[in-house]
Amino acid sequence: MSRKPIIAANWKMNIGPAEGAQFIESFKTILKGKDVACDTVIVPPFTTIPSVLNALGGCGCIAIGAQNVSQYDNGAYTGEISTSMLQELGLKYVVLGHSERRQYFGETDAIINAKIKKAIAAGITPIFCIGETKDERLGGILEPVLEIQLKGGLKDLTPEEVANLVIAYEPVWAIGTGLTATSKEAQEAHAFIRKVVADVFGADTAAKVRIQYGGSVKPENVEELMAQPDIDGALVGGASLKPESFAALVTAAK
Repeated sequence: MSRKPIIAANWKMNIGPAEGAQFIESFKTILKGKDVACDTVIVPPFTTIPSVLNALGGCGCIAIGAQNVSQYDNGAYTGEISTSMLQELGLKYVVLGHSERRQYFGETDAIINAKIKKAIAAGITPIFCIGETKDERLGGILEPVLEIQLKGGLKDLTPEEVANLVIAYEPVWAIGTGLTATSKEAQEAHAFIRKVVADVFGADTAAKVRIQYGGSVKPENVEELMAQPDIDGALVGGASLKPESFAALVTAAK
C-alpha cells in the first residue's frame, strides 16, 4: 500500500514570531516551482503560530501544528492550551508523547493517551512519538519499551483512528546529539512498530499508518532513511530551523 511521506519540522523552543514569519517567506521562495511529493508540516512554539499562519497567507501546501495540547477541555489549568484553541487557529497536527515531554514534564503513557483522544475528537491529527534511551537499547529491551509505549498511547483507539494518525519513532539517544540510527536500525524499529500495530489493530491499519523517523535527520541522510520500506517520513529538529536545510529535506522525500 502506498503511504504519502510526511516531513514535519519541530521547532521546539526556538524561533519567535518575527523570525517565524521570515522563515516562511524564505521557505516558500525556495520551494517555488519545486516538485514536493510529501505532506509538509511546521510545528512552531505557540506564540509563533499566528505569525506563521499569517505569512502563509492561506497557502495549503504547508500545514501547521502545535507542540503540545492539554488533556483537559478548559478550566483552571494555568499555562495549558486546549484542543478548541488549536481548532480556532485552524491547526491540523499536534506532536504528542515527545521524549522531552516525557523526560522533563513527567508525561506518562496514560496522559499521552488522554491527549491523543482529545486531539482526535477535535479533528487534529496526532504525531505520536515513541522511542528508547541508549541504556534501553544496549540493555536489549528496545522492543518491549516500544511495545509498552505504543499500546499505552493508543489504548482504546479504533483501528480507523490509528490508521489516520502519525507515529514518530525517535530513539532518545539520537535526538539533538548528532547521532542517527543507521538505516538498518531505523527500519528494524519501524518494522517492529508496524507489527505491533498489526497485532493490536489489524493488518489493514498497519499498512495505512504512517511512521516517521526522528533523531538528527539531515539532508545528508534523509534519502537513505526514506528508502526503507517502513519509513514514511521524518520528524526533524535542528535541521528544520533553517529554511534552506528544511527545504532540502522536503524535496528529498519521495
